[in-house]
This record gives sequence, structure tokens and C-alpha cells, in this order.
Amino acid sequence: MHRERTAVSGAGGSTEDTGRTEAIPDAPSAGAAPPPGPSSVPKASPRGPVVAALMMGMALAALDGTIVSTAVPQIVGDLGGFAVFSWLFSGYLLAVTVTLPVYGKLSDTFGRKPVLIAGIALFLVGSLLCATAWSMGSLIAFRVIQGLGGGALQGTVQTIAADLYPLKERPRIQAKLSSVWATSSVAGPALGGLLAGYADWRWIFLINLPVGAVALWLVGKYLREPGRTRRTVTKVTDTGRSARTTSAERHRVDWAGALAVFATGALLITALVQGGVAWPWLSAPSLAFLGGAAVLSAATVAIERRAAEPIIPGWVWRRRTIAAVNLALGALGLLMVAPTVFLPTYAQSVLGLGPIAAGFVLSAMTLSWPVSAAFSNRVYNRIGFRQTAVIGISLALLVLLAFPLLPYPGQAWQPALIMLLLGAALGLFQLPLIIGVQATVGWSERGTATASILFCRQVGQSVGAAVFGAVANTVLASRLADPPSPGLPHDLDSVARALEKPSSLTAEAADHLRRAVDAAVEHVYLGAAFAAALSLLVLLLLAPRRFPVLTEKDDS
Repeated sequence: MHRERTAVSGAGGSTEDTGRTEAIPDAPSAGAAPPPGPSSVPKASPRGPVVAALMMGMALAALDGTIVSTAVPQIVGDLGGFAVFSWLFSGYLLAVTVTLPVYGKLSDTFGRKPVLIAGIALFLVGSLLCATAWSMGSLIAFRVIQGLGGGALQGTVQTIAADLYPLKERPRIQAKLSSVWATSSVAGPALGGLLAGYADWRWIFLINLPVGAVALWLVGKYLREPGRTRRTVTKVTDTGRSARTTSAERHRVDWAGALAVFATGALLITALVQGGVAWPWLSAPSLAFLGGAAVLSAATVAIERRAAEPIIPGWVWRRRTIAAVNLALGALGLLMVAPTVFLPTYAQSVLGLGPIAAGFVLSAMTLSWPVSAAFSNRVYNRIGFRQTAVIGISLALLVLLAFPLLPYPGQAWQPALIMLLLGAALGLFQLPLIIGVQATVGWSERGTATASILFCRQVGQSVGAAVFGAVANTVLASRLADPPSPGLPHDLDSVARALEKPSSLTAEAADHLRRAVDAAVEHVYLGAAFAAALSLLVLLLLAPRRFPVLTEKDDS
């Protein structure tokens, strides 16, 4: 049996309306030798147990991104370290983000199974260490170890899902994974609060162990990957006889590139996360981190150009389709900061809802997103990946522009409806782009391509948190420049804390603060709409009208 790969334009394996075949840069053409990688696709893996393991892994990675947030008071009360507690989130996010491209390349080189097993194991070791932390410094360090495993979970799970299912069936599995991610992210704060309030904050990390152990066992037992490509070498002896030897193809790991990528990402994410929080944006530490990130970026490019098998290959940015999707989903990460970070503050401070009710307002997006994603194949099979994503992001742009039109103070169902519509729009936008890129590459490149998308989305979120945080605080400062009573706070976190106990404020002061928060969040949503417009322009100007899809045909 051999695999014949052909590059065609369109979605769902169909040719585009002109009927011509479109070649993919740096990709094998029909009749050419396949790239290094497996000799066959891992169809022998039973899908049920493997999908269950993937969903468990996705749930773990998503939960631990948010579950700590509501347990901070208990953790700080036990361990101290209030001044640096934000690194419980930043350290995890940093480790996940900077390791995504490294794990993507390793999964293409050595296979998905060993990378996923190593990632789950590292995540569980980090969880166990977090539960035994004796100080805030040790807990932050162990959270970084958790994040190193979480990076393998995020990227490799998405890649294995694409390996297991053909193009027409991928929306179904990706929609399931999206549902798990969304539900886990929203449920994380509530679960963390329950465990911290009624048990002990250390159980936040201990509950990962049984779930992760089951996922590890399922992957080890049921995920079967194809054999690696083998190379035959013919040697001629001094007697004139030829001897053939066969050996597995050997790969060289670009450790210098991996270290450079890690260091560059660490400085950049640290600058974005801590700028304007731990130090002013124009201060010496901020400029030092940003300058160091720029220098290391140049060094990384130089190292990767010389590497035989670079961690971030040049084709990731030379291929028009992948480059456009990377930029478009980077803008998605930017705009997602508005609902996930600022909407809960709006719901509690402006609408007066409790934390659980505010979570339900946000969760409306998680209801419509996977449903829309699951049905997106019916759209892109007819009109193509790019056009489906264009429709999705155009609808998202309109929804984001509608948020500032909500009345003040309004009712909870109004932002919930906005989030429901936004989730439906983004389901049409994100999933077709991810599936479209995965369909344009072969097995040996799919991990790298998937990781590059997720990496750009994560970086977009970090940029969005920094930029929109600055926007919100600037608007608040301008609205509170002439307060009705002295002593009112001037930044978003302090205002939100003050409104948690409105009895300490006069009615006029409380209303003034609520209106200031309302104006700040409205400006953030306008910024998110601008990010959606950027993504739309990228798709229209850079992405090809029809994605060059690789179809695979089995020949016996």
C-alpha cells in the first residue's frame, strides 16, 4: 500500500470551480516522493478510547489556565507572596506559549505518541509538585513545569485529532474538543472556588492526577502510530559484491533553535504580561525585556536559517495560506480578551451580578461556538474555507460593534445574547481555518503547522491583555479625573474591588464608578472590533481564495 498525495484547491477534497490543480510551495506534488514521516496513516488506532484521552488532556490544559483564579485568597493566605501571585497565571501561560512550536516540530520528527505521553507525564509531575508547594516561589516554579506539559497537550491533541479523522469528519471531533475547552475554561473558576472554599486549595492540582493517569493509560494502550520511514543504503565491497542495509531515518533535533525560540518567547510574553502592571510601559525593565526580545528574535531567525531541521521552518511563513491563517488567528487571540477578561468585570461591576451569574453570561458563548463549528463543514464544503471564515469574522465584527450600543445599566440577558451570537460567529471563523491549514500539509508537517497557529493565537491573547488593559485604565482615569467624592480609585482592578462593597460608597460615587467601568469595557469591545477588522483584511488580502488541499488516496 502506498499513499498518493495530490494538491487540489477547494474544501472537502473537491477541486475549485476552474478545475485546475494548484501546487503547494515546499510540499510534495503528485508522483513525487513523500516527505520523511510515517509510511501510512494510523487508521489502526481505535478512535473511541483515543478521543476520550484527547478530551481529558484538553480538559486538563484548559482547566489549569483558569482554575487558580478564585483560589488566590486562600493560596496567598497560606503561602504569602501577594506581590507576585500574578505569576501563577503568567508563568503557566508563558510556558504553554513558548513550548508550542517546539512540541509541534518534535511531534513531526518523532511521532505524536511519545510527545503526548511526555507532555501528560510532565503535566502530572508539575501538578503533584504544585500540591506540595511550601512557598509562593515554589508554587510559581511548579506552575511553570505544569505549563511545559500543557504546551504538549494543547498542540499535540489538535494534531492527533486531525490524524485520526479524514477531512470531512474533522469538524465533528474538533467541535467536541472546542466544547471541552470552552466548558473547562468557564467551569475552572467555579471549581477552583469550591475546592478552595470547602476542601483545600491543594486539591485544585491533585484532581489532575486521576484524570491524567487515565488519559496516559489510554494513549499508551490504544494510540497506534505507523512505522517510521526507513532508508536503504547499498555498499559495494572490495570484492565487487554489493550489500544492502536498511535503517530508520535519523533526525537531528534543532536544540539551539528550540532554546532561542523559548528565550525569545519568554522575554516577549513577560514584557507583555508585566508591562503596565509590575512596572510602567516606558520604564527600564519594560524596555529591557522588549529590546531583549527583539535581539533574540533576530538571533532566532539566523539560527533557524542555518538549521538542517529548524523548529520553526521557513515554509510556515513562506506559504501564503499558513501565514495568512497565523495572522488571522493572532487577531482572534487579541479580540478574545474582551469577552474572557473584561466581560466578567462588566457583569459584576455594572450589572451587579455575582461571580457565578457573571460566569453564566460568559458561558453563553461556549454554547453556540461548538454548535456553529460542528456545522461549519456544511458551509465550507460549498464555498470554501476562506469564504466561510470571512462570513464568520464579518458577523463577529458586527456583534462586537453592537456591544457599545447596549443600554446602561441594562439586563443580564443582553450581554448574554451578544456572547451567544459572538460564539456562533467565531465557530464559523476559527475551525475552518484550522482544518483548512491541516488539510494543506502532510503528516510530517501537520504538527508544526498546527503549533504555529496555536502559538500565534496565544501571543495575540498576551498582546490583547496588555493593550486592552492599558485602554481600559486610560478610559477609567479620564472618566474619574473629576470624581463626585474624593478618594475614588483610578484603575480597573481597584474600581472592581470598590464596587464589590458598594455600601462603603455614596450612591452618586457608586453610579459614577459603574458608568466609568461601562465606558472602559465599551472601548475595549471597540478595540476587539478593530482586531476583527484586521483579521478580515488579512483573509481578504493575503489568504488564497481556495486553500490548496492535499487529498490522499490509498492504493493497494
